Parts: sequence; C-alpha cells; structure tokens
Amino acid sequence: MDLKFYLSLFLRRLPWFVVLVALGAALGVTLASVLPPVYVAQARLLVESEQIPGDLAASTVQTAPTEQLQIIQQRILTRAEILELANRLAVYAPAPGRPARAMSADEIVEDMRARTRIVTSGGGARGAAQATIVTVSFEAPTAAMSAAVTNELVTMILDENVSMRTGVAGQTLDFFEQEVARLDKELAVRGAAILAFQQENSAALPESLDFRRTQQASAQERLAQLNRDETALKDRRATLVTLYEQTGQVAPAETLTPEAEQLKTLRDQLTQALAVYTPQNPRVRLLEQQIAAMEKVVAAQLPTAAATAGTGAAPPSPYELQLADIDSQLRFVAEQKSEITAQLADLAATIEATPGNAIALDTLQRDYSAVRAQYDEAVQNRARAETGDLIETLSKGQRISIIEQAVAPRQPARPNRLMIAAAGIGGGIAAGLGLILLLELLNRSIRRPVDLTRKLGITPFATLPYLRTRRELRFRRMAIALALLAVLGGIPAGLWAINTYYMPLDIAINRGIAKLGLAEIAAQTRQTLGQ
Repeated sequence: MDLKFYLSLFLRRLPWFVVLVALGAALGVTLASVLPPVYVAQARLLVESEQIPGDLAASTVQTAPTEQLQIIQQRILTRAEILELANRLAVYAPAPGRPARAMSADEIVEDMRARTRIVTSGGGARGAAQATIVTVSFEAPTAAMSAAVTNELVTMILDENVSMRTGVAGQTLDFFEQEVARLDKELAVRGAAILAFQQENSAALPESLDFRRTQQASAQERLAQLNRDETALKDRRATLVTLYEQTGQVAPAETLTPEAEQLKTLRDQLTQALAVYTPQNPRVRLLEQQIAAMEKVVAAQLPTAAATAGTGAAPPSPYELQLADIDSQLRFVAEQKSEITAQLADLAATIEATPGNAIALDTLQRDYSAVRAQYDEAVQNRARAETGDLIETLSKGQRISIIEQAVAPRQPARPNRLMIAAAGIGGGIAAGLGLILLLELLNRSIRRPVDLTRKLGITPFATLPYLRTRRELRFRRMAIALALLAVLGGIPAGLWAINTYYMPLDIAINRGIAKLGLAEIAAQTRQTLGQ
C-alpha cells in the first residue's frame, strides 16, 4: 500500500470532493432551513364494551370493533367529507411562511388523506380481554391547525359511530315490524282460505267421517229391513189374492185396521228401542218418523170411513180393505227405500270425497302452521330489536369514548433539521469519495515508476512529475471557485424558488416518494426515527 501515492491522488481530486461535499451540504442545509415545520397532534379513543350484559339484553348491532372502526374510517375519509372538512377549517388557507397555491380537489383529498393517520391497537383475535385503542393524528404546518383538525376527526368518528349503530338498530327494528305486519296479513289470508274450504266441504270433512260411516251402516241395515218387509208384504198380498180367487173369502176382518195395528207395533218397537238406545240414536229417530207417518195414515182413514157411512154406500169388503192396507204399506216401504237410497248415495259421495279433502285441508293447515311459526319468530325478533334499539338510543351498547383530547403540540414533530443537514453533508462526503474511487478505477494511464515496470517491463533511472503552468493553475482554481459558488448559491436559490412559487417542498417530496412507490418505506423510516 503506497499511502503517499493515494494521498496525492486524493489531493489531486480534492476539488471534485469539495464540490460534492458542498453540494450535499447545500442541499441538506437548504432543506433543513426551507422545509416547513410539521406539527402532529394526537387524540386517543377507547372502544368500550356493552354497558348491559349480553345475556340480559343484547344489542342488535353485532359488528366487531375492528371492523366497525374500519367502516368508520372509510366513511369519514370519503371525498365529500374530506373536502368539507378542509374548507370548514381552512386547512389550505394562506399562512405566514406558507404561500397560497391553487390546489385541485383531487390534490386536496390526496394530501388530506396522507396527513391523516388512524391507528387501531389492541383487540384482535386473541380474546376480549384486550382493550381496543384508537389513535387519531393529523399533520399540519401549525400546532393549532393540527389540534383543530384532529379534534374534528375525533368528533366525526364519534358521530359516525353513534349514527351507524343507531341506524343499524333502527333498520333492524323497521325490518321486523314490516315482517310482522306482512306475516299477520298472510295469516289472515291463510285462515280465511281454511274457513272457506271447511264451509264449502262441511259435509265431507275428516272429523265427521266416523259419524257418517255409522249413519251409512244404519241406513244399510234399515234398507235391508225394508226389503225384507217389502218381500213379506208382497208375499202376503199374493197369498191373499190367491186365497180370494180360490175360495172367494178372506180371513175375518180384525177390529183394528192394519194401519192401526202397524202403528201399535211401531210404538212397541219404539218403547223397546228407548230402553236400549238414546233418543238421538238413528234407529230411534227412524221409528219416530215412521210412527208420525203412520199416525197420519190412521187419522186419514177415520174421516173416510165416516164419510162412507154417512152417504149410505156399501162399505168396502174385507178383501178390499186388506188389499188397500197391503198396498198402502208397500207404498210407504217404497218411499222409505227411496229416501234411504238417496241418503246412502249422499253418504257414499261424501265418504269418497273425504280423503281428498283431508289432504287439501292438511296442506292448508300445514301452510298456516308454517306461516304461524314464522310470525311467532318474527314477533320474538321484533321484541329483541326493540330492546336493541332502546339500548343503542340510550348509548348502553358498545361505544367509543375519548381518553385523551388532542392539544396543540409545543414542538414540531419534524423535520429534524440537524439530522437533515448532517445527512446532506454525509451524503456529499460519500458521493465525493465514491467519485474519486470511480475516476481512479477508470484511469488506466501510467503515473508511477512501478507502473512502468509492471506494464512495459523496464526500470527507469528517474521520473519527472507533470508541472502545470501558472495559467493552468489559475484557470483550474477559478473553475473550482465558480463551481462552489454555483453549488452554494444556486441550489439554495432553486429550492427556495420551488418552495415559494411552484409547490411547498414537503408536498413535492411526498409526491416524489409516492410516485417512486416508497411511501411505505418512508413511513416506516419516520416511525423508526421517531418523527
């Protein structure tokens, strides 16, 4: 290592080194002096759990704290809300040391969002034991502006939280009230349909099927008895006719007419039936109907006999009387058979229609029961929704409270002017050393006796250095001085002009960082440095 040679090289490149150091120092010092102060006011919020235990009365708003805060953040940072906040608090109004500049709505929204920070800590998925803390901050060129905007953001968060929770609870209550009203109308329609069906098919409903089958069995038994009675009467008539035709005589007439004798028999049968059955029994009722009909027949015979006796005409013979009695009984049996046959046809039709009616009625009742279950559930949910709405109205549910209000900071959070100036000087030194190293790596010329021996294979007796003339030295010194003046004067003047007439340097730097995709890295660096 020829330290003397490398020292001479450094001294030879010293002007370039000085220029780069001056350039870095000028940039660092100028930025440190030109960059406006940034004040950051912070407010802390706490997400409190429900004031009333959930097992006693639960709120209908079940949004998790983290999700709720994300929704609130997105709502308060919308374009309309950001622009309204900036205009209301005159965030971009001209201020001393910060000239006014016309900014578009998009630029304002972008800059406001970049300055606003809402950080949530705690909570998480590891348990409800961790409290959820929300830190709200805003960067502004003045301490008062930072505190004012931060407190306004806190107010917006609190208002949005109350509005969102009461709105959700109110919407839930409205939904279940509408659902209860709808299901109530549906129940009325279903009930009316069941009632109309039952009225329309009252004779063929499933609950009366056993009674109709009993009626059918009784009617069939009565019809069989009537058939037997009819056969007996026909045989009796045929025997009477045969006997009269062969002998010209009939059996002696009885004191009572056949109708009266039959009436007596029916009354005896009714007495026996009442001893066994109830008065509502179909057999008892049928005997009563027969007795009533026979009484009318007997009553009608009395006037006829009296009228016949009064006219002096010959009374009918016993043969005629017995034939008339048998024919009257046959007509009565035929009428009874016709009535019972019609009754059996009606009963058969209703019994045949009963299974279909049972299925249709079961479908209607099943639909009614399903709607009724939905209605009962909706009524219960409406009651819970009313309780949840009352909880949110009284702010007894989950809420956000202020732990620490934002106050105007005494010192700016950034820039760290000393660090910026030191970084500029350090960057200039590194750039100067790097330039000297690069120039020497690219220079392949022979400058030492050892280079002659290494490259040409000769050993010189002596070497003479290159000597500059006074004119060359004067020109070189003048060029270095002009470069230093340009660096030390032009760079600060250019940065000042950009900051004054075009765009504040902090905004320009943030935009440049964002376009290069280094915003996250810059934010992490600021957090690491505590700025």
